[in-house]
Amino acid sequence: MSGLLSLQGITAGYAGHEVVKGASLSVEAGEFCALLGLNGCGKTTLLRAACGLLPLQGGCCTVQQQDCTHLDERRRACLMSYIPQRGSLIMGKTVLEVVLMGFNPRLRLLDSPGETHKKTALENLDRLGLLELAGRDYAQLSEGQKQLVILARALSQDTPVMLMDEPDSALDFVNRHMVLAKIREVLHDRQRAGLITLHDPNFALTYCDRLLLMKDGRITAEIDMKKATREQIRAALGLIYGEIAVLEYAGRYIMTKRAQEG
Repeated sequence: MSGLLSLQGITAGYAGHEVVKGASLSVEAGEFCALLGLNGCGKTTLLRAACGLLPLQGGCCTVQQQDCTHLDERRRACLMSYIPQRGSLIMGKTVLEVVLMGFNPRLRLLDSPGETHKKTALENLDRLGLLELAGRDYAQLSEGQKQLVILARALSQDTPVMLMDEPDSALDFVNRHMVLAKIREVLHDRQRAGLITLHDPNFALTYCDRLLLMKDGRITAEIDMKKATREQIRAALGLIYGEIAVLEYAGRYIMTKRAQEG
């Protein structure tokens, strides 16, 4: 299995319990892939194992054909960025200082970000509509604002691979669409590989190039949005979500749950 990001036979879990069971997937350069599944299927565990926050019980993760399994934290951070479900607990730093932290993996020991780094960080804040918050205390922001700042930090980190665990979870409807559109734009423009977990399949149907469906710790199906028909999308999503309907509206697909009779 090839790709800018390749996960092969990943097995991982907690306290000896396997949550992810031999999962394999790949993501190409410039591709935005969604990992979908019900609560407890292993989506977050798979991402945490891939980025080294959880030890692998089996399998391997490669970026640009380089095995990341035994890389130290700094070298791994040059290859992949990770955005968790909620903003990090960071105290005593401004928004700009948090975004500048994205450059740390590439700085030499004791070096500080320079003016070029600051310029890029401000551009990334501006891209997400956060420029006016640059001098604010990060800890005083709303959860949604914090999540946007962490995304700006990941853009500054500028890694070949971006792993994102429901980065939209604390955002309102408008900002969800804005963030997912910006992520897709960055991945396509910079030819980065992006893997994101999402709760709402409709956001994946709208913004992602490929949907990977997970059940009981395994990748059970995938949907190529450039090739799949409406019926193929319905059949694949139905394996996870049960009785559903898939509608086509304004050039995109929308999934709805069929109403139960009686």
